[in-house]
Amino acid sequence: MSSEAVSAAELAASANLERVGTRPPLKSYLVDVFDRRAFAATLAKYTMQASTAKSSLGVAWLIVVPALQITVYGLIFGLVLGDSRPNHFLPYLITGIVLFQFIADSFSGGSKSIISNASLVRSLNFPRVLLPLSVVIAEIYMLLPLVVIMVVGIWAVGEPVSLAWFKLIPVLILMFFFGFGLSMLAARLTTTFADLNQLIPFITRVAFYSSGIFFSVDTISGVNPILGFLLEANPIHIFLKIARSILVTGYSATHVDWILAASWAVVTMLVGFIFFWRAEEKYGRIV
Repeated sequence: MSSEAVSAAELAASANLERVGTRPPLKSYLVDVFDRRAFAATLAKYTMQASTAKSSLGVAWLIVVPALQITVYGLIFGLVLGDSRPNHFLPYLITGIVLFQFIADSFSGGSKSIISNASLVRSLNFPRVLLPLSVVIAEIYMLLPLVVIMVVGIWAVGEPVSLAWFKLIPVLILMFFFGFGLSMLAARLTTTFADLNQLIPFITRVAFYSSGIFFSVDTISGVNPILGFLLEANPIHIFLKIARSILVTGYSATHVDWILAASWAVVTMLVGFIFFWRAEEKYGRIV
């Protein structure tokens, strides 16, 4: 190395300058993420607006699409399942579709969060984890009005209003942590294995059909205990089970279910964060 290069490197170090794209220590990274949290919130807002800007109905699509899904799935599975459909089928289905969509969109949106912001990742030095975070924040922005419509719809089909419905708030917080973890995992995996993006719709569809959205997992457990156990352990099903125990008559959740939901949420977020952070210095070169 030349003396000029050495002196330039020493000068940069003395001025606390760092190479773009380096992975900072975990503590510094966390502090930087917290300091720039407003960026994630603002990016989430504009991403949500941009996603509906070109459509004639605009943000109304955020409500129309889930309503169409509930109508179509309600008609199809209500007829197919017949007498074997879960009790209080409509509120059961409404809760499942609305809350599942948040988790699925957090996962699929996170998978594109780095790749779709390639120019931003290459040109600016910032914690890249803000990108999958902005995806989940955008999904929360879209979820909250749907939750209001969900509880109104559940009330409209005959469920009695209860103060216990406020217990849904901690469920949504746990789901946010879980969705953030999934978003970070998907963001790193798809930058490492680009072909994974082709499998994302398949993965989310499998999750939809294995999470008890329109059927009761208890009926599967009675026929096939092993498959029933796997479905019961599905974290998405656990979140839905707790939500239904709050909103729908005749369903219950135990303290163990709450502990499992909290464990899935916290562990997924922590593992996702560390997994994502360890590849921080690679994202600018991958995309």
